[in-house]
Amino acid sequence: MATGMSLTGRGADWPMFRGNPALTGLATGTLATKPTLLWTYKTEGPVKSSPAVLANRVFIGSDDRHIYGIDLPSGKKVWSFKTGGEVESSPLILNGRLYAGSNDGLLYCLDAASGTSIWSYATGDKIPGAPNWHRLGNETRVLVGSYDYQLHCVDAVTGKSNWVYETSNYINGAPAVDAGSAVFGGCDGLLHLVDLKDGKEKKTIEAGAYIAGSVALSAGQAFLGQYENQFLCVNLDAGTNTWTYKNRNFPYVSSPAVTAERVVFGGRDKRLHCVDRKDGRMIWTFATRGNVDSSPVICADRVVVGSSDGRLYMLALEDGKELWSYELGEGITGSPAVANGHIVVGCEDGNVYCFAEKR
Repeated sequence: MATGMSLTGRGADWPMFRGNPALTGLATGTLATKPTLLWTYKTEGPVKSSPAVLANRVFIGSDDRHIYGIDLPSGKKVWSFKTGGEVESSPLILNGRLYAGSNDGLLYCLDAASGTSIWSYATGDKIPGAPNWHRLGNETRVLVGSYDYQLHCVDAVTGKSNWVYETSNYINGAPAVDAGSAVFGGCDGLLHLVDLKDGKEKKTIEAGAYIAGSVALSAGQAFLGQYENQFLCVNLDAGTNTWTYKNRNFPYVSSPAVTAERVVFGGRDKRLHCVDRKDGRMIWTFATRGNVDSSPVICADRVVVGSSDGRLYMLALEDGKELWSYELGEGITGSPAVANGHIVVGCEDGNVYCFAEKR
């Protein structure tokens, strides 16, 4: 057991869902054109959680009610921690600690090196979404949404509540954090902007239908899909839509990846969509054989995403051309992590898969 391990991380790590607090889904570094399967790790239930990768360690949850720490080079288990419910939530690794929710309604804080419990915080219902974080003065805080209709802000060190913000329905996704606000949607069909200092509502914006995924934030804009077949770009200051994309009559559950020029997201029309960030104009679509609830990751000029058709895909960002795919056999609803040249993803078959350039 590596209890003395340093978990300070590197620039190419992936310490949380979507890679960063703004949830933009952008990875640094490069990927091999034809990655090789390095290892698989078998859990005892479907893996819907999206992994975090930091300092040669993979962290991920499973429907077998456990959170795992796995050695990145070898795929060997370092530790596991049992919760009281399925762990769909994706871990956040911060200052040597792991934070993840469980469907038992608890937000857990563990020592990331050893997997030992530090504290747990009780919400009123299950936590399927990932936690996020921000710093206020010298205090680090963790944010998480719950099916108790509330966004919770707790002290990262003690687990004590700072504030709770109430909505009128379930919160599925992770809250995005940028420019002093937490921004998230939920089953109430509203985009919520909440002041990080005190949890007070800044504004709510009608989204037209419930929001099952997470929002990405960039330059004062929020990018999000909703359940009545529209993908939106919202100007947060004005509280209005900059553009709306609607291609076919299927919902968008996938969270987007956002660059300076492009927005990429999956749909339940079995497609990955790439649109122009300025106006929402379609640039390309890529057809899979199943729903794309998995959230894509952009790494340099490549896009990595899973599909419920059981395949992991790598596409060219420029034109959506398939560069590589790998058949896992069962559906992929979680999102890949891309870190230090590795791709790590969970699968409904209960396995965690790691791909990289052949060693």
